[in-house]
Amino acid sequence: MRILLIEDEARMLELLRKGLYEAGHAVMTAGDGETGLEIAKSYEFDAMVLDVGLPRSDGFAVTRALRACSRATPILMLTARDAEDDIIRGLELGADDYMTKPFSFAELVARLQSITRPCRAETATRIGAGDLAIDAVRHQATRSGMHIDLSRAEFALLTRLARNAGKCVSRQELMGSVWGRDRGVSPGALDVLVNSLRSKIDAPFPGKLIGTVRGSGYMLRSHAPVARGSQG
Repeated sequence: MRILLIEDEARMLELLRKGLYEAGHAVMTAGDGETGLEIAKSYEFDAMVLDVGLPRSDGFAVTRALRACSRATPILMLTARDAEDDIIRGLELGADDYMTKPFSFAELVARLQSITRPCRAETATRIGAGDLAIDAVRHQATRSGMHIDLSRAEFALLTRLARNAGKCVSRQELMGSVWGRDRGVSPGALDVLVNSLRSKIDAPFPGKLIGTVRGSGYMLRSHAPVARGSQG
């Protein structure tokens, strides 16, 4: 993989760079947020390893800026902060996964492989629900013909819901589809991700597709309900 590593602690930066290089990956590095952001905008990467506590723009600011310019590069955040609020904030801004320091290098490599793994073609590669269309191979989604920019995590969530359109998908199954099994991800992270997805595929349109099944999970409606007062 082509990996961008942004870490301000020199020793950690070198250890990770060397380890990833020896594992067969091409690695570019930056020691601060502004430099890392410029590199991320100038080159294509398969993944980013991004520290939160960076000088000259922290990891949150870098993530926000990349997603604002439609860069969908998978982001693995590194943080010494294990507070749930910080973790949820990173995911809400568009990060795909996170690890709290200290961590094992083997787990970091496994996490990178997870967030860069293409969605499995379980059945059809083109999925639809109402006016929503998903191309699982190209990782593209449209609604009413309008392209929707989605992060890797949002796309994985939407695809799982779409493959089970009209049925409730449990919270556990959805979390497994996005972050893998037994990952210790906060349940609140799923709610944040669902809200983010709703803001993109529901908020701009009159019919709402994503429904909540209280106490169980979420579902994608096969057809958006017709708003009251409308005809047809």
